[in-house]
Amino acid sequence: MSTDGDYAAPQRRQEHAKAVTDGNGIATFNWPAGAFTGPPVVALAVEAGAGFRSARIASNTAAQTTVHVTAAAGVTVLGIGVLATGANAPGITVHATATDP
Repeated sequence: MSTDGDYAAPQRRQEHAKAVTDGNGIATFNWPAGAFTGPPVVALAVEAGAGFRSARIASNTAAQTTVHVTAAAGVTVLGIGVLATGANAPGITVHATATDP
């Protein structure tokens, strides 16, 4: 049996989406039906703006990923820069890339 020829591994399904956080700092990504066999591997990016922003995945299923975004301003205390307590960040644009596991 000949083994001549090239082999290319099949590509994993990948979806890209963008969402804006609501008043509670929540952004929801709804994936196309049947896009993933299980909860996808999700990479997040938050668009730049004033202060420090943090995004975390609150829930993740094959159909939907929910993200929570907080923002904190920098504060100077006794000449030392520190971050203030984070608060829900409404109106923040979040980019997600999801890949089949």
